[in-house]
Order: sequence, then structure tokens, then C-alpha cells
Amino acid sequence: MSGLNLDPNFDNADDFYAALLAAHDGLDESDMHALNARLILILANHIGDNAILEDALRAARGTS
Repeated sequence: MSGLNLDPNFDNADDFYAALLAAHDGLDESDMHALNARLILILANHIGDNAILEDALRAARGTS
């Protein structure tokens, strides 16, 4: 993988996980999927490097 960092890199992963779960509170399944898709696109835009994003897709699928 080119520049994809798979090492722990959170200031506080537990706090982010709690915020992620809270963002889904009260949403039905369709709205949860839409939230996740928007979040992925926002973060992909922030990364802005297709090679890294493709590495991330492979890592997420377990085919890295």
C-alpha cells in the first residue's frame, strides 16, 4: 500500500466511536446508510488521493 496508514492514529478512538454511534441515533436504516455514504465522501474528499482511497477500499474488503 502506498501511503495508507493502518496503524492506530486517533487522539481518542473511543470518543469518536461514541460520536459516530450518536450520529446514528434515531435514524432508520436508509438514513443510516445515507449518513455513512456522506461521511465516506466527506472524508474521501479530505484525503483527496485516489491511490490512497483505492488502498483503503482494498483494506476494507480484506483484499490488500
